[in-house]
Parts: sequence; C-alpha cells; structure tokens
Amino acid sequence: MAADAPSLHFDLAGALRATGFTALVAAGLYLPLIAFETATNINDQLILTTRWPLYFSFVGITAACRFVYAFALAPWLAQRAARPPKAPPAWRRYFGKWFTPFAIGFVIAYPVIVILTAGWSGAAKWIDNFGIQILIYMMLGWGLNIVVGLAGLLDLGYVAFYAVGAYSYALLAKNFGLSFWMLLPLAGILSSFWGILLGFPVLRLRGDYLAIVTLAFGEIIRLILINWTALTNGYAGIISIPRPTFFGIPFNADDNGFAAVFGLQFSPAYRVIFLYYVILALGLLTCFVTVRLRRLPVGRAWEALREDQIACRSLGINTTNTKLTAFAMGAMFAGFAGSFFAAREAFISPESFTFLESATVLSIVVLGGMGSQIGVAIAAIVMIGGTEILRQLDFLKEIFGATFDPTQYRMLLFGLAMVLIMIWRPRGLISRRDPSVFLKERKAISVDLVKEGHG
Repeated sequence: MAADAPSLHFDLAGALRATGFTALVAAGLYLPLIAFETATNINDQLILTTRWPLYFSFVGITAACRFVYAFALAPWLAQRAARPPKAPPAWRRYFGKWFTPFAIGFVIAYPVIVILTAGWSGAAKWIDNFGIQILIYMMLGWGLNIVVGLAGLLDLGYVAFYAVGAYSYALLAKNFGLSFWMLLPLAGILSSFWGILLGFPVLRLRGDYLAIVTLAFGEIIRLILINWTALTNGYAGIISIPRPTFFGIPFNADDNGFAAVFGLQFSPAYRVIFLYYVILALGLLTCFVTVRLRRLPVGRAWEALREDQIACRSLGINTTNTKLTAFAMGAMFAGFAGSFFAAREAFISPESFTFLESATVLSIVVLGGMGSQIGVAIAAIVMIGGTEILRQLDFLKEIFGATFDPTQYRMLLFGLAMVLIMIWRPRGLISRRDPSVFLKERKAISVDLVKEGHG
C-alpha cells in the first residue's frame, strides 16, 4: 500500500501564476473597501482619506496565503484525497472518548479559572463577553442543528424565533411582573408555536425555495417588531426589563441583595457568574435533549427526511409531522435563548434580531458539521470567541494606525473561514456521523465512505 501512495508534485510556475492573478483581484476588491475611507473634518465636512499601508498589507497577506495554498497545500490535499481510506489511529479514539467529559468539566470550572487568573475586577468581562456570549450562540447552533443538521431543512429565518422568545419575556415580565423562571418555558412554548406556524406553509418546499420563505419569515417578524410601536416601542426597544433573581434574591447593592444576604462584599461579578451557570444549564439541556431525540423514532425520522424525502414517504413516515416537530423543537430552544438574552441585557430592540444573526448561527452549524453537537460547539467558540478576541487586539493600531478597528473585518474573516472549511473539510470540522441505531457495535461512518450529501 505504501508503494501505491501518490507522491507530492510541486508546481512553482503554476503557483506563481495563481498568486499573481489573486493579487490583481485582491487589489481591485480592496481598493474601494480598504484603501479609501470617508471621514469628517472639524468643519463637519465629508472628506476622503487613504490608508495605503493597510491596503498593501491586505493585498500582500492575500497573495502570500494564495501562494502557500497553491504551492504546498493543494498538492498535499490532492495526495491526501488519493490515498486509500484507513482506520483512525488509536490516539484519536482515546481523545474522542475523553474530550466530552473534559470539555464539560472545563466549562463548569471556567468562572473559577477566570477569577483565579484575572481577579474579581477583570473576571466579569471575560465571563460575560466570552463565556456567556459563546454559550448563547452555542445553544442557538444546537437548536438550528435540529432543523438543518438532522432534518435537512435549510432555515434562514431562525432569528425570528430568537426574537419571539426575547420579546415574549420582555413584555410579560415588564407588564405583568412574572418571574424569569415562569416565563422561560412560556417563551419556549410561544416560539415553538410560531415554528409550527412557519412549518405549515412550507411543507411542500425544499432547498432554495424553503430558504427563501424562511428568510422572508425572519424579515416579516423584524418588520412587525419595528412597526408595531404600540406593543414593541419600535426602534426604541424595550428598556428596564426585569433581571432574573436567585430564588427571589436580587443581585444589587441593597440590604436585601445577594451580597448582603450571604455576607459578601458587593460585586457585579456575582450576577454575571449566576447568568453564566444559567445559560450553561440551558445549553447542556439543549444538547442532552437533542442527543436523546436523535435516538428516538422521531430523530431517526428526521435523519431519513434529510437523506431522501421520497424514500422517507415510501417507508410510511409522516413527513408533515416530521417537519413540524423539527421546526417546533428548533424554535423552542431559540425561544429559551431569546428569553435569556432579554433578561441578561435588560434591553432589546429589533436591531438585535437582523438577518446577520441568522447567518452567524447558520455559519456555526455549517462550519462545525451539520448534525454534530461537538462540531457546533467548536465552531461557536472559534467564531464568537474570535470576534471578542478581535476587540482586545489594540496593539494592531500601532501597526496600521490609530483609526484601525479589527472588529470591522469580522465578516471578512467569516468569509475566509467559510472558504477554508469548504476547501479543507467540505462537510465541516466534525465530518463523521455516529449511527443513532446499530446492531452489535457502534461504528463511525467515515467521510471517505459516503458521497457528499448521502452519508
């Protein structure tokens, strides 16, 4: 077998041609986006400024990446694709066995680790901006994974259910004084109801047509939130949303607050840590329910619907109920996340529920691997955590200028990550699928043994 393995073939001339063409295209694309910038002077007049060092830096980085890919990475990928499939090494099975328990233990101990390293004063930022933010999108990714990854229904309007959960909690908590723990399941039920309403009109649709209808549904919900000012207050949003309490004990500096009741010095980190463990519990619940549902008949029906809808009908599976349950379950978890988001921020507006949020969650599912819980978690950490890390890269201003803001290039990095994943691992970071039902022993299905979209 070793003698039949293909050898690497490096083409320097071809790599240089590809690099030159890529550099020309990048120069044309980056010219209006990066080289020129509009600003206002002291007279409040719009002026045009240039950023040539930043422009040439981006062109050079793009050309260098293209050369590395064309000269070294592409031949290696071709050789890797031509090699016969082989069994995974023993260390990979050992790593896969212990990765999940270690990851759960780490996220449980994460606030303690942050407090020990950054102290109480700096812990709130790292727990809130990194821990809570990542867990929210991880939960949304797991919810959308039911619809897209398991049932194979492309949903571009998932943010609508996120908004329904957030506004349900905000309106009911503020107007009727209901607690967070009472409204959390109610927000999920209302979002699930809207998921069923979306599912009925799209029962006969699939593929691109289904994506267009779900995208329109998400925009309809956003426009309703903007224009129904008597209920939602329009663009101004809803303020002073009640925050969750610890068994009726608020997290404030009053005499009946959490710190006073337990004899502690007041710190805003207590509320952040409490919210972290709430969203962690919700996220673990979402993951556990999804894994259990996948092993039940309804989960196997979702997977059958994803693989072949005609064959699914021929086997006697009710595709109507299967689609509706997928939409309802995915929407319910989005409603849970939305109610938590409203309680955490204490302010919501339609600007928090744009199509960009749906695209971000869908990107997490696609990059992680559709149908993979661990893959979605890794993708959420990379994408959302990477965005937050960009905010900490202040030293780049010394290189590219004081006006350089790394967060403005977040979508550019998203696009680059999508392109790299489509080239390197077209089926996502976690490309294998563990069978939900097996005869004698569980065997992973390798990506090399199935065709794209048929495994």
